[in-house]
Amino acid sequence: MLLRNLATAVLEHGKITTTLAKAKATQPVFEQLITLSKSGFELNKFRKILTIVTKKDIAYRLFNEYTDAKDVSHPPIAKRFANRSGGYTRIFKLSKVRQGDCSQMAVLSLLGEDEQVSTAKPVAPTVS
Repeated sequence: MLLRNLATAVLEHGKITTTLAKAKATQPVFEQLITLSKSGFELNKFRKILTIVTKKDIAYRLFNEYTDAKDVSHPPIAKRFANRSGGYTRIFKLSKVRQGDCSQMAVLSLLGEDEQVSTAKPVAPTVS
């Protein structure tokens, strides 16, 4: 139930702040949702998505255009990632920890339409 709620929140808000462990656990579940919806609306796939997403209107955002609270129209979420084969989300580790139990915090966010994930190149140490 926890992963379902977190995946629904990412679809609804675009990004969420949670613990690092929860973000890493939610990422594969969320990426399966995007992969299912990329080929377009099919009733069987929509029903599979509804087993994970807890709100029907949020599930429609994967397939259909929607407007946000500011009346700005957005394309379907799955269309944004039509040219990508994976890696639809990004996890940013935050420097702060949660006060009660010192858990490492992170932000799980959707990538933008044109955003590319670059791999970090290792830097060789210089000896002087």
